[in-house]
Amino acid sequence: MNPARRAAAHFHTNKFLHGYARGKAAWDPAYPEMAARLRGGALPVLDVGCGIGLLAAYLRESGCTQKISGIEPDEKKVLLARKLVASAYGNLDFQIGDARALPEFSGDVVLLDILHYMDRATQRDVMENAARRVAPGGRLFIRTTFRDGSWRYFVTLLEEIFIRTSGWIRGGRCQFPTLEEIRAPFDQMKWAITVSPMWGRTPFNSHLVEIRHPE
Repeated sequence: MNPARRAAAHFHTNKFLHGYARGKAAWDPAYPEMAARLRGGALPVLDVGCGIGLLAAYLRESGCTQKISGIEPDEKKVLLARKLVASAYGNLDFQIGDARALPEFSGDVVLLDILHYMDRATQRDVMENAARRVAPGGRLFIRTTFRDGSWRYFVTLLEEIFIRTSGWIRGGRCQFPTLEEIRAPFDQMKWAITVSPMWGRTPFNSHLVEIRHPE
């Protein structure tokens, strides 16, 4: 059984969650990519917007052994993450919290698909707040859609409308950032930035930005 199936298996008691977890873990290229980039690392990981803890489960099933902490504003999702994921592995912690008020932390920080739920000023505040939690030599990972006018961008907008209509994600209008808006605070700090397409077999305009803290 591959990591995606093993990670999703923790949600088998709920048909909807199991289907969501299997599809997400199997089709989202960010999951194997994050596992590849974090495997073997010694720094703890802070997963901001962790949802039901699926990324943490996938990382564990992919051989990532470092401590993983998850922050999520939706209490129901945190309770599910604790019950179904934290109980299955060691050194995992899920807390109710907000990206704008992160706990004390030093390590690698992951922001997957959360910035577009915030206005422009808040996006910058959150990125700078997350950067303060990155250890020297550590990395901040941001997966987002760029506001670039491409066909993938408009497909992603349609997906977000569906997600919000379903009630799975709460929030107002999507405000996707541009690449320049993502880069701005880190260019000023002289942090190294790499950008990789991260849409895989999906039609969405996803990119993974890796930002490395100077040693």
